Amino acid sequence: MNVLDENITESQRQLLRSWSIRVRQIGLDVGHKGLQDHQILPLLHQVSRPTFFTRDTGFYDRAACHPRYSLVCLAVGEHEAASFIRRLLRHMAFRTWAQRSGKVLRVSHAGIRLWR
Repeated sequence: MNVLDENITESQRQLLRSWSIRVRQIGLDVGHKGLQDHQILPLLHQVSRPTFFTRDTGFYDRAACHPRYSLVCLAVGEHEAASFIRRLLRHMAFRTWAQRSGKVLRVSHAGIRLWR
């Protein structure tokens, strides 16, 4: 399941859905509005096979690695998030949840960096 942080705009969420990418957003479909950062990781343990997308680069931390989820930190502008999410999900090395699980990724214009 692709889970979007609250900091991903509604227009970007709608763009992903128009591309047939299934997403759920914190505050709308999962959890509640105003969920604090320290509450997100326990929430991901309750969701089946989540990939969490956020623009908060504070999540890019080796200590956040866990085999039950993957974290993707988008270091891009707010109106570029959807296109970078789609590009990552189509990337040969990250197409499936199994390929992404246990990793914390940082996606930017310069490329992809990750912790395992």
